[in-house]
Amino acid sequence: MSAIVQRINAWSSPRNISTALMYAFRQRADTTVVDEPLYAHFLKHGQTEVVHPGASEILSSQLNEGEEVVKQVLLGHYTTPVAFFKQMTHHLVAMDESFLQHMDNIMLIRDPRAIIASYAKVIPNPGIDDIGVEQQYHLFQKLQAMGALRAVVDARQLLLDPEGVLRQLCDRLGLAFDKGMLKWAPGPRPEDGVWASYWYSRVHTSTGFQAYEERTYEVPPKLEALAKHCAPYYHTLFDLALKAREV
Repeated sequence: MSAIVQRINAWSSPRNISTALMYAFRQRADTTVVDEPLYAHFLKHGQTEVVHPGASEILSSQLNEGEEVVKQVLLGHYTTPVAFFKQMTHHLVAMDESFLQHMDNIMLIRDPRAIIASYAKVIPNPGIDDIGVEQQYHLFQKLQAMGALRAVVDARQLLLDPEGVLRQLCDRLGLAFDKGMLKWAPGPRPEDGVWASYWYSRVHTSTGFQAYEERTYEVPPKLEALAKHCAPYYHTLFDLALKAREV
C-alpha cells in the first residue's frame, strides 16, 4: 500500500480514444483506473439539452455532486501508487476546480470533425457544451497557469505511434513506461461505466491501439458551423501535443 498516490486526470473530448487509453493504463500493475467519475454530475448540473442514452442508470450508478466526487473519488483512498481518471472535459461544470492543482493533468484531443461525425451517429444534435473542444482550450489555459498540465496527447499521433507517444507521456508523468500498456484482452472491463453498452462496442473488440487510417470525416451540414467553431481551439492544442516518431 502506498501512502502517496499519484492522481492523473486525462481530460478528453467525447468520441476519442479515451477508453483505449484507460485500458492501456489499466494494464499497469501500479495503477487503478476510474471511468468518467463526473458523468452523473454533468447530467445533473450541465447545460446540455441532449438526451444521453442510459441517463437514469448513470445518475443511479454514481455520486451526483461534483464536490463529493472530488472528496470521495478523485482525492479518495487507493491501494495502488497511481490512480488514473478518464475524464470528459465538458463534465467539468458548476464546481470548484481548485482540486486540479493537486493532481497531474493531461489532455487528450482529436480533430473536431472526427469527433462530431462519430458523435452524431449516436446523438444527432450535439452543441458546443457536448463536444468539449472549446472547454479543453480554456481548461488548458487554467492548467498551465496552475502548473498542473503535464502533456497534451493527440489521438492521431497516439495511433500512429502508440509506443513512442506513450513513452513520452509516461516520461512527462514521471512514470516508467510499461510495454504491457500496448495490449489488452478484448471485451468489457470491470471498470467500465454503466454507459459502456451504448458507446464502447468498438473498443471492446480491440486488443490494443488500432492502426491509424487516414480518412475524410463527413459532418452533417447542420453541424458544419460547430466544426468550424472548434477548429482553431484544436489546432492551437495540436501544436503543443506529443508527436509520433518518424518511422
